[in-house]
Amino acid sequence: MDLAEALERIATLETENRALRERLEALERRLSLNSTNSSKPPSSEGCPKAPRRTQSLRPKGQRRSGGQPGHRGQTLERVEHPDEVMEHAAPQVCGQCGYGLQAVPVSGVLKRQVFDIPAPLPQVTEHRVSLKICPGCQHRVQGQFPAGVSAPVQYGERIRAVALYLHHYHFIPEDRLSELLQALYGCSLRPATLATLTATACEALEPVVTELANQLAAAPVKHLDETGCRIEGHRQWLHVVSTATTTWYRRCARRKDLEPPARLLGGVVVHDHWQAYFQLDGVVHALCNAHHLRELKALAELDQESWAQRLSQLLQVACRYHHRYPDGVPLPLQQRIVALYRRIVARGLAFHQALEPLPQTPRRGRPKRRIGHNFLLRMQQFDEAVLRFLRQPIVPFSNNQAERDLRMMKLKQKISGGFRSVKGAEAFMTIGSVLSTAQKRGLNLLDVLVIAVQGQTPTVLST
Repeated sequence: MDLAEALERIATLETENRALRERLEALERRLSLNSTNSSKPPSSEGCPKAPRRTQSLRPKGQRRSGGQPGHRGQTLERVEHPDEVMEHAAPQVCGQCGYGLQAVPVSGVLKRQVFDIPAPLPQVTEHRVSLKICPGCQHRVQGQFPAGVSAPVQYGERIRAVALYLHHYHFIPEDRLSELLQALYGCSLRPATLATLTATACEALEPVVTELANQLAAAPVKHLDETGCRIEGHRQWLHVVSTATTTWYRRCARRKDLEPPARLLGGVVVHDHWQAYFQLDGVVHALCNAHHLRELKALAELDQESWAQRLSQLLQVACRYHHRYPDGVPLPLQQRIVALYRRIVARGLAFHQALEPLPQTPRRGRPKRRIGHNFLLRMQQFDEAVLRFLRQPIVPFSNNQAERDLRMMKLKQKISGGFRSVKGAEAFMTIGSVLSTAQKRGLNLLDVLVIAVQGQTPTVLST
């Protein structure tokens, strides 16, 4: 091997070595990501105990754990009129000296109250309708049964509402739900009965969901997010549009199929950096800064980029000002935060531009950049959407509202894995939209479902 061949071989090995180092760094970085410094859910950390988290996005408070001074505790309180009183007589003989106490009057009574639930025994109500025969024409005349009483034997509206509540809100599977109702209430609903109840409730709640969609369309700020789910063994997508008082779920076959949610949009839409959201027309975008803080934490901890820590601190300070001034952050303060934001981003970009470029592949497309470099370019391009919460008081700092509303879907997936039919998925969307909205508005969920199982439309959610 001559000198030229040796030099060429060295250059080839250096190129391969550089590529392997970059791949190793990327793999090590991926292994270091968790739920605190990325968008990975806590469930992805697996069953083994995760390493102790020494840092958190939420700073440690000054108050001690436990009850705070001035906090009024809650405890059971004695009632004036108990449902049942049980008398326990005193012994007839003194346990100290053996003196007979039969003729001694009672000098006092000690009282203790026990709160409990009754034994599981269903209450059976028999409806009787009088029947008469007309003497004139022999026509049989009878009274009318109450609305909803249509079978010789049937379950009442309350137990049907409880079954729907446990199945569609707490996601108890059908077979276990049957066992639970038998143990708690002494009656058992079979899966076929539950399917009939679900169909009746969905039919009654469809007008409510339509009205909720109209209310969301008129809301000035709304949250948007999506998550994957399996329906009939295929991957599909659940989209949510929500506010602090309203929730609207819809199923889409493809992730980018935003047509159903897009009909509800207008005003300000809070979402993450998924590019499909930026294709929506007629909306003002606001980006979730909780995602930004997690990404910045990873850049500061794993990549040791100092600008990331400064930008994270600035966003958290801006968030505190957003809460301190509910009517709007003063303009001079806004201008100062925006100037600092742009200065940090500019210095971060200068830092990355001074680094040695990454080796490029021969494939077409945008040039390969480091993770921090791409993040800074996004923060520079969408700075108005990032700081929207600073300029408009009604815009929140993060998209946590939509993420909280999607957690019910993830809980459903963890318990049941998915949906066996499209009809079951649609029922989840309809009933879930109504129950989530009812809870946000402080309504009793069972009362709403009682109206639904009667085949009537709950008007309480239409206001």
